[in-house]
Amino acid sequence: MGLTSQTFLLVLVAIAVAVTALVLWLWPRAAKKGPWALASRLGLLVVAQAGILSVLLVAANNEFGFYSTWNELLGRASGKQALQPGTEGGKRPPALVVKGQESVGLGPKEKAGRVDRIEIRGPVSGLSMDGYAYLPPQYFQKGHEKDRFPVIVAITGQPGTSKNLITQIKVPQAASAAVTAKQIRPTIVLMVRPSVVADRDTNCTDVPGGPQALTFFNQDLPVAVNDQYRADNSRGAWGAVGNSTGGYCALKAAMTNPARYGAAAGLSADLFARQDHTTGDLYAGNKQIRNESDLIWRLEHMPPPPASLLLAASRKGEEKYYEPMLKFAGKAKAPTKVDKLVREEGGHNFRTWREEYPAVLRWLDKELIARS
Repeated sequence: MGLTSQTFLLVLVAIAVAVTALVLWLWPRAAKKGPWALASRLGLLVVAQAGILSVLLVAANNEFGFYSTWNELLGRASGKQALQPGTEGGKRPPALVVKGQESVGLGPKEKAGRVDRIEIRGPVSGLSMDGYAYLPPQYFQKGHEKDRFPVIVAITGQPGTSKNLITQIKVPQAASAAVTAKQIRPTIVLMVRPSVVADRDTNCTDVPGGPQALTFFNQDLPVAVNDQYRADNSRGAWGAVGNSTGGYCALKAAMTNPARYGAAAGLSADLFARQDHTTGDLYAGNKQIRNESDLIWRLEHMPPPPASLLLAASRKGEEKYYEPMLKFAGKAKAPTKVDKLVREEGGHNFRTWREEYPAVLRWLDKELIARS
């Protein structure tokens, strides 16, 4: 039973209700004098509180995505990665492998699209990652067999798994609804996590002597998608969007590779690569790499990239993201375009991002068309 599954939460609710009823039934029997009666009452209180607290903690984890699996909760490696050896003098193995389909309740693929479970094997960085790909209904319809589709890379926060984009933020559901309503063009949506290394937050940074995380997003993902899907590879035809650390990754991809990512959106996004015990040393003492990982510094000191950027934050509840967003927008110079999605109130949580995604998908589609 998965840590974030609805079944697990319902089982805990049932246990909490049963325990509470049991405590109420036993309490009169423990309402006596003496040390044993006192110990019994304390025990009943502890059991009742444990049941209720378990429900609250699991519900909070489901809403905010602190841990996605039991392995993450217990501190064990929950992601997998492997170097994929190349072949000498022969054809390299595909960089993207479809492992099956994920049922997300969209309906027939010819009417609503399909979600594939995928594994990406980076031929440049040597890193790998599991994820998902939404394919629009036109991908399977007659008359569109030779069509190529724009791509949006959706990146979840850290810590987190790519499945959060399906179960919590409901990205493929939002994309399918927008395509069906003709609010956006038929688009492939790739859903991944920001970390390319198990149990390490790499902040989409090419670590000197370590994981080449930015290379994975800027070079390996396009290679992988084109190995399997009919993607549009015209200049700036791809978009990126992410929440929290994923938002930083999306903005960074467009700022460092605008020829690929013509537009990007950061929802409650960090604007620099944080270093802490989860990241380790990202820069190896290199001040230039540290500076270039600060997106505001890039706007101040480097040529402005020809990309459209969108930052989203709330005035109340997200001050730590709202104020840097205003500073970032104030530093932008043409040909960089910066738009803002401002909420009066909101939080750093799945609910806020889930509500923002439909508008962000429409914005990405409009900007990608404008830059095509």
